[in-house]
Amino acid sequence: MSYAVIKTGGKQYRVMQGEILRVELLDAEVDGTVNFDQVLLVGEGDSITVGAPVVTGAVVTAKVRAHGRHDKIRIIKFRRRKHHKKQMGHRQHYTEIEITGITA
Repeated sequence: MSYAVIKTGGKQYRVMQGEILRVELLDAEVDGTVNFDQVLLVGEGDSITVGAPVVTGAVVTAKVRAHGRHDKIRIIKFRRRKHHKKQMGHRQHYTEIEITGITA
């Protein structure tokens, strides 16, 4: 099985064909396709191609399955004995994708 390391949304992901993962929100339609051209590494069995910084000509294609929001993260700032308590919440948007192909 071939695998690749892609960069999207300021993060790096190790992906394989058929894998489903959640990445930062992408501007794409549901059931559409997305191409990731920032491929940092491609591996096929024992052979590994490492880019400097990206592998030229390598593209990872994915199908957009859904858009959504993660679970709420609660942020609490509390100072004891000072009558201070502050609560906030945050839900990050995501795009769920399925990797359909890796070409190097």
